[in-house]
Amino acid sequence: MLRTDFLRLALGSVTAYRMRSFLTALGITVGIASVVLLTSIGEGIQRYTLHEFTQFGTNLIAINPGKSSTLGISGAIVNTVRPLSMEDAAALERVPGIRAVVPLVQGNAAVEYRGKNRRTAIYGVGPAVPEVWRMKPVLGRFLPDDDPRFARSFVVLGSKVKKELFGNQNPLGRRIRIGSESYRVIGVMESKGQLLGFDLDDAAYIPTRKAMSLFDQESLVEVDLLYDSASDSEALSSRIRKLLMQRHGKEDFTVITQEQMLETLGSILDILTLAVSALGGISLLVGGVGILTIMTISVTERTGEVGLLRAIGAGKRQILWLFLGEAVVLAGIGGISGLVLGAGGAWLIGIMVPALPTHTSWEHALLALAISAVIGLGAGVIPAWQAARLDPVEALRAE
Repeated sequence: MLRTDFLRLALGSVTAYRMRSFLTALGITVGIASVVLLTSIGEGIQRYTLHEFTQFGTNLIAINPGKSSTLGISGAIVNTVRPLSMEDAAALERVPGIRAVVPLVQGNAAVEYRGKNRRTAIYGVGPAVPEVWRMKPVLGRFLPDDDPRFARSFVVLGSKVKKELFGNQNPLGRRIRIGSESYRVIGVMESKGQLLGFDLDDAAYIPTRKAMSLFDQESLVEVDLLYDSASDSEALSSRIRKLLMQRHGKEDFTVITQEQMLETLGSILDILTLAVSALGGISLLVGGVGILTIMTISVTERTGEVGLLRAIGAGKRQILWLFLGEAVVLAGIGGISGLVLGAGGAWLIGIMVPALPTHTSWEHALLALAISAVIGLGAGVIPAWQAARLDPVEALRAE
């Protein structure tokens, strides 16, 4: 059989039974579209989360009080034999390779200005926040580098707090009350949004010592360290651990590098992507079963045609490849349609729902397309083998 005749027969049978071919390809289309769409959403969420996590700084090491194996996320206060102190933060600042240190205390308090009152997050921090957290004031300046023991009562407002208390007015130089003490506003931070559930715009930033006094705390919630990019984070962590153990007498603290945080976060997001890919894979499997079913029915319906082909000289191998070719063509049509539909759907979701980021990985998409061809080939093997084994005389008698 000539190649042109083979292609004409394979494509002719696809076009001759349009509805059957459409339904067969539809299963693969839905499967490929599901894989592309779901992996695009998963990949988009992964990239968005990692971007949001790293936009607050890189080359960071977080130290929390208490020996723990969890992430160094601000907010959890752990009772320890010896708390993390301002003196610990000062000692860490002298470690070779450390560029800046932010001693952190966190709480919630009422903020008042001329009868306007709201409760908001209060962060007690040091002057290095703009460098370490990559947060800069858009108005005024950040907290000055005062002696921590005699820090002045200055406050820098988050963008949301500024809008709630002052509207369109310039807040610089105004005095607000936090708890029972008056603070002078010296700056307003740029809008940063949320990080792991913490709204950094709905917050006020005051000196660390002031916050420890306000919340009656003896321990820092966290110490964030910014280190030189040329330094090895693991070696630096070992030096930090050794220094704090000398000061505390034992390891009653937790040192977490940003690489460890991102590794844990990345593994969680990889599981998410794998889960959504598995859902799409189930759809592909259903599509493969559809091809197997339809091709089996096709062999039964076309028994006479197979007998005629055998009678005019077509061999078993040619019959086998003819039916396999039809299955691959159907899977290919369904795969390409699903690829276009899935990528288009991901793009449309990204346009209509900006809060749900999508990113189509073409490697995954092309892999799904190749899998669809393999599924078509695999699903067509049994029906094609059945067709090739038909006895020509019996097949013609069926006609």
